[in-house]
Amino acid sequence: MSGQGWDTGRVYSRSVHHGEQMDQDRGEIQQKLFDFIQNFRDDNVFIYRDQLRQNLAVGENMLDVSLQDLASFDESLSQQLVNHPADVLPLFELAAQNSARRIVAPGTQGLQDVPEVQVTLRSNTNVVNIRDLGSSQISKLVCVSGIVIGASSLTSKAVGVLLQCRSCRHTKVVQVAGGFAGVQIPRVCDREQMGQAEKCPLDSFEIITDKCKFIDQQTLKVQEAPDLIPVGELPRHIVMSADRNLTNRVFPGSRVTLTGIFTVYQHRNTKGTSAVAIRQPYLRVVGIEINKSGNSFTKRVFTPQEEQEYTAMSRLPDIYNKFASSIAPSIYGNEDIKKAVSCLLLGGSRKTLPDGMRLRGDINVLLLGDPGTAKSQLLKFVEKVSPISIYTSGKGSSAAGLTASVIRDPSSREFYLEGGAMVLADGGVVCIDEFDKMRDEDRVAIHEAMEQQTISIAKAGITTVLNARSSVLAAANPLFGRYDDTKAPGENIDFQTTILSRFDMIFIVKDEHNELRDQTIARHVMQVHATRAPVEVEGGELSLETMRRYITYCKERCAPRLSAEAAEKLSSFFVAMRAQLWSLERDSTERSVIPITVRQLEAVVRIAESLAKISLSPVATIEHIDEAIRLFRMSTMDAVQSGQGDGTTRTDLSAEMRRVEQEIRRRLPIGSQVSVRAIKNDFTAQGFSAHSIDRALYLLVRQETLQFKSQRMVIQRVGA
Repeated sequence: MSGQGWDTGRVYSRSVHHGEQMDQDRGEIQQKLFDFIQNFRDDNVFIYRDQLRQNLAVGENMLDVSLQDLASFDESLSQQLVNHPADVLPLFELAAQNSARRIVAPGTQGLQDVPEVQVTLRSNTNVVNIRDLGSSQISKLVCVSGIVIGASSLTSKAVGVLLQCRSCRHTKVVQVAGGFAGVQIPRVCDREQMGQAEKCPLDSFEIITDKCKFIDQQTLKVQEAPDLIPVGELPRHIVMSADRNLTNRVFPGSRVTLTGIFTVYQHRNTKGTSAVAIRQPYLRVVGIEINKSGNSFTKRVFTPQEEQEYTAMSRLPDIYNKFASSIAPSIYGNEDIKKAVSCLLLGGSRKTLPDGMRLRGDINVLLLGDPGTAKSQLLKFVEKVSPISIYTSGKGSSAAGLTASVIRDPSSREFYLEGGAMVLADGGVVCIDEFDKMRDEDRVAIHEAMEQQTISIAKAGITTVLNARSSVLAAANPLFGRYDDTKAPGENIDFQTTILSRFDMIFIVKDEHNELRDQTIARHVMQVHATRAPVEVEGGELSLETMRRYITYCKERCAPRLSAEAAEKLSSFFVAMRAQLWSLERDSTERSVIPITVRQLEAVVRIAESLAKISLSPVATIEHIDEAIRLFRMSTMDAVQSGQGDGTTRTDLSAEMRRVEQEIRRRLPIGSQVSVRAIKNDFTAQGFSAHSIDRALYLLVRQETLQFKSQRMVIQRVGA
């Protein structure tokens, strides 16, 4: 026996549960991880040793490790971490703490005065979709991507529970696993009896709260990215648990890539029932990477070849026209609308003033027009080409769905926020179709989001402000289904002035009857249906992926400002624009439903900045201002003047309407009623036109002087 060395002072161990023990000794694995932290280097730079020293110097007790670096250092070690993260990660943190000891307290042996170091992991490879997580990944390290839709407030979780026996005062420390794992309190006191005959009673342990060890914990709710949801499927989500330094890192609307341990816990509702084998899956987060731009899989890092390609693109003299013609090439015409959408996708420059006030850089566009003019198709294309986008319909959207809702967690019974469409599209575009079908109270909910770009919430004791830095592209139909040129803009547009003033550009899209144009459209549509491809654009069009990446590149690398000459010209334009509107209002004797305010001046500034951004120019010049003014005139100013017609005709009509109003006020005392048919016949016999009579009745009803009754057959005088 002595030849085999059994009587030497070594400790021998054997695996009692086959397959559950790791192949190597825990101490050996910890030593390998320690060597990785100390010795891994890139071009003579010790990456993790230096990172740990810098973090400890600023009070951050954490170490961020890339799985690709660990795999290049030791492939088997990386595989063990992926397959047994719950066992290897504590060893990794002990190795990091040993490395910290060499920095904080060199020469000492113990870890008493050394802070605990949290190891976070990151990996951009093998990203799994949330709906693809299954039982085969349980207890494995996985990487998922999605949007944070809910984040709870911070809670304190005990990781070391101190128990004390009520009978003999014996103390015991019980360690608690991370995540949602609970603690099992022993029922029997295990103190050595030391000759005492009596035993401690059952369930004698009590928790000494003051001496327990706590860490911060936060519950997150992450939903899969919209571009990965199959058509007709509901978006899936998963609950996640983040602790220590990973708390308060993300908020609703953040696009994230998370590395974590996919594990299960027993839901409170299943305890004590027959469903003892049912467990709820969740992700214990060990690494968070925030995607600041692009969708969940858009790369933020541009290769030198890409930078060279995009710089060359920006120097093309016709990049603006080429980019605009590449927007929805299957839709014929609408050049100015496509140019406006190009400006919307790039946006202007967001500014923060010295007093803390923020000026938005995002551009909002409203398409108001006849049915069949491809408004919805344009919205669908923008949803595809924008790096971050949400598409919704006005009829199927509520105020809470657009802004934010307060949800009660069924397990903890606590309230938490879930972000709506405007929050989830932070940094992108919200496409709202059927904007006119929305209820007024729902439309009012996005007023603050469109101008201040925040959403203030005061519900169920939660008072907070969420970011909603998104552009709005809305499509709507006129009041009567089709745009009526004989009516004033106020009668065609059924929107309040408060919402219209927040749109930078308002386009009236009319389905005009022109034989030559109809022939061209018919040929274009037949070409699309026959060959499944639109007519070729001159010089070729940009692909969807190229446009998406170019938008991201321009937004990250360029924030133009106005030149002094451009600012001077723009201020003169604003004064002339206001004078023109005042003249129109004076001639028509009614206020314009589309206002021209300082918001519209800022709108032209944003349009000019976006035009400079598309060519990566740091300064918006006179040429950019001229094109911005032209776009504004073709959109909002054209909508203001739409339906005004000949000035003399409008003036005569206004004078005729005033005479009808005076006669109605003179003839009808307050409280009296008269048949609508009788009053129309009477005025027609006196030579008044039917249009002026209808307009006068319409305005008096809006002013609450008259009121329709009996299914609009009778009219009653109710006010002065």
